[in-house]
This record gives sequence, C-alpha cells and structure tokens, in this order.
Amino acid sequence: MPPSTLREEMSQRAFESLRVEFHDVIAEVVLTGPARGNALGMAHFRELHSVFESLDGDEATRVAVVRADGKHFTYGLDLPSVFGELAPLLAGESPARDRVALFGVIQRLQAAYNAIERCRKPVIAALHGWCIGAGIDLVTACDVRLCSADARFSVREVKVAIVADLGSLQRLPRIVGEGLTRELALTGDDFDAARALQIGFVNATYETPEALVDGARAMARKMASNPPLVVSGVKQILNASRDLSVEDGLRHVAIWNSAFLQSRDLGEALAAFMERREPNYTGE
Repeated sequence: MPPSTLREEMSQRAFESLRVEFHDVIAEVVLTGPARGNALGMAHFRELHSVFESLDGDEATRVAVVRADGKHFTYGLDLPSVFGELAPLLAGESPARDRVALFGVIQRLQAAYNAIERCRKPVIAALHGWCIGAGIDLVTACDVRLCSADARFSVREVKVAIVADLGSLQRLPRIVGEGLTRELALTGDDFDAARALQIGFVNATYETPEALVDGARAMARKMASNPPLVVSGVKQILNASRDLSVEDGLRHVAIWNSAFLQSRDLGEALAAFMERREPNYTGE
C-alpha cells in the first residue's frame, strides 16, 4: 500500500482504543480508552499490533510518539474486560486444552508490544498521570520514555495475583537494572516522576503534560532529521546487541555497515559537511 494511502487509512480508521495522527514524518499513536483511565482491553492489543506493523512499513514515517488523552496514560489492564473474555479458559471443563488456548492468548497480547520493539522506527513514550501494570509493559518496549512531573508508575501485577507477562520482567532489567526491577516487581510499590528519572526509567521530566508533548515532539523531530536508514540501523543493532557478546555485537554491526554504509544519504552528509549547510536526508 502506498504511504499516502496507508496514512489516510490509519487516520480515518475508527479505532476503538486509540487514534493515529500524522505530523509530517512523525506519527503519534494516542491512547483514547474507552475504559476509565485508558485501561487496556482486548481491542487495545489488536489495534496497537496492527498500527505498529503498519508504521514499520510506512516509508513516510520516521519516528513514532506514543501518548494518551485524558488525565492518565493508562491504569493498566482493563481487568473486568480482559478476564471476562478469558473466564471460559480459566474455569473450563477441559484443563489441558484451555491451558493451551490461554497460552496462545497471552502470546497474542505479547505480540502487540513486541511490534513496538521490532518497529524499525524509533518510538518515544510520553507519559503523564498514572502508568500502571500493562502500561509499564508497553513503555518498556519503546526506545525512549519521557514523563511529566505528575506521572506515577507501578509494576502492579503482583498486587492482583498475576506474574507480569507482557514484557516488563524481560525489558525493565535492561533499563533500570536487575535489583531495582526485582524491588519494583516484588513489592508493586508506586514510584513518582522524580524517582523514575533517578533510576533511569525515564530520560527526562517536564513540568506539565503540555510541555511533555512539546518535548516529545521536539525529540522526535531531532531523530527524524537524521538519515532514516541509519536511524533504523542504530535501533536494530542496539536490539540485536543486547543478546550478543561485545565481540559478536561488533561483528554484527560490521556486517551491517558493509551492507548498508554506501548510500545517497552518506554522500549528502559529506557534501553538507563540506558546504557547511544542513543535510537533507531522503532515506536512500
């Protein structure tokens, strides 16, 4: 699907849990509910997965921002909605078959946030108000997290008798470290914007939600001003290198650059440097 058609389809689609806005080369994915506090129901996972798979293939999009309408980013899972759908599997008459089916459902929910991590475009999360439970799963799959001073966070699943299973326990240790992850996940304690900044969960804080959105958009524009293929390469190399030794990671990036270093954007970068002007990258 051509980029213009894809963008028109996403902009006009009647999503249940979100909307997609385009500002030049920036895509904004906005959580909209419908549950109180943008709680995340089954529609959220289906729609978010679809959106990020589409953005990954949209040549006109260079960076994505995830933010939310209302007073809060998200209260986490919409427990009545999600467990209402899962109830037949949790209390069925065929335990083995139901467990296999439940396993498949969990994997489909995980796929929504995996799609954010695998998207070749950088993804910035802009967080205000509460970000609880599955909200932490969502934003740990993003590349950068920013928040406003009113933001509050909690890896809350332990409080509702669930082992967090959508990514927090896998991704959070790589962001804040093993010890802090264990503390947050085992206590379910709340932490505020100041502590989120202190422990490295967020990159920066802003006084108001409005300033937060401005800051996220400014960072997105800065990322988008760089060569798109190189930006994509940086993200993919960083993702791959987490599971490699330093030696294997260096070999991986050497192979990458031997394949992709030669580009029109590289020529443009060198020309702009020699001519003392801003480069104009096209992603070629």
